[in-house]
Amino acid sequence: MTVVGNGVRVHPQGLCESEHVGPGTRVWAFAHVLPGARIGRDCNICDCAFVEDGAVLGDRVTVKNGTLVFAGVTCEDEVFLGPNVLFTNDLRPRAHLRKGPEELMPTTVRRGASLGAGVVVVCGTEIGEYAFAAAGAVVTRDVPAHAFVAGNPAEVKGWVCVCGHRLDESLKCGECGTAFATAERGLRRLP
Repeated sequence: MTVVGNGVRVHPQGLCESEHVGPGTRVWAFAHVLPGARIGRDCNICDCAFVEDGAVLGDRVTVKNGTLVFAGVTCEDEVFLGPNVLFTNDLRPRAHLRKGPEELMPTTVRRGASLGAGVVVVCGTEIGEYAFAAAGAVVTRDVPAHAFVAGNPAEVKGWVCVCGHRLDESLKCGECGTAFATAERGLRRLP
């Protein structure tokens, strides 16, 4: 790994063209970060990942191998993007129509959410805090906070804790004991 400005480490076969990358971030072999991408501190951009200009990643985000993060996608802090996660940013793409950034649809992945291997996220959606999309899910609409979604299209199958374990029927985590209550946009932690 080569250390470039601001403590960013880039593999000799990685390409990091953005000047907006936080200290401690690692860009691995064959990964490509375009100019204009904004990446926080202590992120891990794994082999063959692609982060386009106009994409925003918060602090401590993991982008696993083969993941594609296009313009208009914002991932808040501590988001996990599994291998081969794919975001879209245009509902009606045509090769002969060149669209500017203002014509692309944004997608937001809130703090602590996890997207499993092969998840596809259709643009214009919001994935709530600490939500979890199972491997192979196709997210076509908003996902509430702490929801566990699976399938095509992805549907809520249950609820997950901040620690990642499924909640029981009383909305309590059997692993760490945290209790939750329903809220307007998913669940909220009880004090």
